[in-house]
Amino acid sequence: MFIFNTMTSSKEEFKPINGKRVKMYVCGITPYDSPHMGNLRTFIFFDVVAKYLRASGYEVFYLQNITDIDDKIITRANETSVLSEKLSSSFMKEYMESMRTFSIDSVSLYARATYHINEIIEQIKILEEKGYTYKLEDGIYFRISKFKDYGKLSGQNTESLRSGLRATVSEDKENQGDFVLWKFKKPGEPFWKSPWGEGRPGWNIEDTAITKEYFGDVYDLHGGGVDLIFPHHEGEIAIMRSISNKDRLSNFWMHTGMLTLNGQKMSKSLNNFLVPGDLLKDYSAAEIRYAMLSSQYRSIADFSMELLKESRVNLNYIKRAIRILEQAKGAGSGTDFELYNERIKEFMDDDFNTRGALRSIMDIAEKVIEKETTLSREEATKGIEIIKWADSFLSIIFTDKPKQISSETVEILLSIRENLRMKKLFKESDDIRKALKESGVTIEDKKDGSQWFYE
Repeated sequence: MFIFNTMTSSKEEFKPINGKRVKMYVCGITPYDSPHMGNLRTFIFFDVVAKYLRASGYEVFYLQNITDIDDKIITRANETSVLSEKLSSSFMKEYMESMRTFSIDSVSLYARATYHINEIIEQIKILEEKGYTYKLEDGIYFRISKFKDYGKLSGQNTESLRSGLRATVSEDKENQGDFVLWKFKKPGEPFWKSPWGEGRPGWNIEDTAITKEYFGDVYDLHGGGVDLIFPHHEGEIAIMRSISNKDRLSNFWMHTGMLTLNGQKMSKSLNNFLVPGDLLKDYSAAEIRYAMLSSQYRSIADFSMELLKESRVNLNYIKRAIRILEQAKGAGSGTDFELYNERIKEFMDDDFNTRGALRSIMDIAEKVIEKETTLSREEATKGIEIIKWADSFLSIIFTDKPKQISSETVEILLSIRENLRMKKLFKESDDIRKALKESGVTIEDKKDGSQWFYE
């Protein structure tokens, strides 16, 4: 298995630190607003990574943080006259619902920053003892000039850092790139006690305190969106390596590309984003997830309704093939489905190429439909087995949606619909089709009658 490592800008063979055990960390959300599809592209992809590693025999501890105290949360809380804790809890709940909706269920632990204040304080103490910190009127800062490898991940020059920084907290910093570790409290803001005064943690040190607590100094894989490389991931590296004296924080760094909408970065700050609810009115979660996985994860992907429509067509094509496989009883077509199994594995072992894996499943579907009348039960069993294996990490087909209407009711409604069609009452019969569709039932009309299936 080979993974593109952002740190070295090359594909490297993946070898966990401890045998088959994988420690994987992905930066989670700052719950000050609804998650948008740009966020979910990252979380859907790393869900696939964790699931594929497990399907390949690895034992994965997938850790994700929740930045539940932050400037954005406080600002939004003040704007809406809601307590920051209540605001963040509300959006965390919405986030978890989105994760369930899109079958993102591989995370082992969600770690909230506010539950790790003691660990954060201990890390700042160590940095202070080593001379990496200095105090200003508004907080304790990290001195990047003392960490010689700052900027290695992003290729930034520490002498000319100007862009990509979160809001500058103080104009009196020694270096433009120096970042806050502990912010002293302001009136009306949440705060915790510390040796330096009452306040709250800075952004970067929340993550290192969490990963140190559960993973130690060095772990296998760190993931996130490409927009986090600088300054956030640079900050994490600087903090943890300054504490540990190790030559790295993570063996592999993986970053998903931006999701754009009409050619612009999907971003809340630009008011250019789609939330799941916008799309789920017209498309299923599986169709949206398929769309997210249909491009190379490191590339910039432009989101469009055309992409969703194409994903719907492809997914329906695959489901049609599965129904054929389930009913196969031919003499044999000579199809070796194992070849497709090997092809999917080759794609996934090559930097988690989900686009190639989906194309291979479409190839299986095409072969099944071509050989529909001749497929043997044995061939069909193998075909279904391979598709189920692939879906164990892609999670786009067998999503186990609850049946909203019983099969007996469906049959009664189909009988009524058939009578309406015989009487040429097509509008009424189409109303039944639409009602069934809303209940998760799809009807296929054929010459010899109608077939139905749960989506």
